[in-house]
Amino acid sequence: MTTQASPRERILGATSALFYRQGIQATGVEELAEAAAVSKRTLYKVFGSKDNLVTAYLEQLATRSLGNEANLARADLSARDRLIALFDRPDQALGFRGCPMHNAAVELAAGNQAAHAVIHRHKLDFLHRLTETAREAGASDPEELGRQLFVLFEGSMALATSLDDDAAFDYGRPAALNLITAATGS
Repeated sequence: MTTQASPRERILGATSALFYRQGIQATGVEELAEAAAVSKRTLYKVFGSKDNLVTAYLEQLATRSLGNEANLARADLSARDRLIALFDRPDQALGFRGCPMHNAAVELAAGNQAAHAVIHRHKLDFLHRLTETAREAGASDPEELGRQLFVLFEGSMALATSLDDDAAFDYGRPAALNLITAATGS
């Protein structure tokens, strides 16, 4: 017996694909409803507003490790190698458009406060995971290394997105390696 996705699940699925590919502001409610095979009325009944839908989309993203961030959880790598793996070139087969959280933060500017709170929590959680991985790798000052890698990673991601060229990771990787080596002595 096949279970059909609920309207909420279909809307969030369509939202994830369209918001990432086109951007939040460029994606209209009609297009979202059509892609989710629901009426606009159903979309508004489930979410109330596009702002609420954006927040739900970001909350759903926040439950996953996004892109290269997933490398921090890899059991097949040492802590040091997990930090370095952050700077692998992103998988272009997935239609890389950068970090969806960063993209949303830029698009939403000072609007939707609930969405910004989700983005803020996600970024702080990522920083915490970086710091804990730096600690596991034996960094003399894991908080400092975590923050340095955070800035370097976010900068690499932003440049790769802005220039539509993931070569930024090719420059970020040796810089990360230098920071990690200096902090761990190996």
